[in-house]
Amino acid sequence: MTREERFQAGYEVLSAVDGEAGKRVIDSLADVSPELGHQVVSWAFGEMYARPELPPRDRQLVTLGMLTALGGCEPQLEVHVNAALNVGLSPGEIVEALLHSAVYCGIPKALNATLVAKKVFGERDLLPVG
Repeated sequence: MTREERFQAGYEVLSAVDGEAGKRVIDSLADVSPELGHQVVSWAFGEMYARPELPPRDRQLVTLGMLTALGGCEPQLEVHVNAALNVGLSPGEIVEALLHSAVYCGIPKALNATLVAKKVFGERDLLPVG
């Protein structure tokens, strides 16, 4: 594949998973590091997210756990909570995954992640979570 073909393939996956939020992230890099935006699309989505070994919902569960564990990734976590909803995870499943992360990541990180999820759920009219 050419560089442009890899980008186009990745952009299709990005659009399907992250929707407008993903596009905004890439657009926000255009005037400072368009190459980083290109790599996110081409490599992260065109190569990694496109792999068939894990379905998109499972990839999002892993991503939510990793971003929670890292901490300080709240803007990226917001994008991926939306993505998790886009690929079929329910708010209850997301909350449960973030609750489970408290065991391994600690309560402060789980709390921060859950508050990001609450913001996304509010924006999407999904509160209260049953």
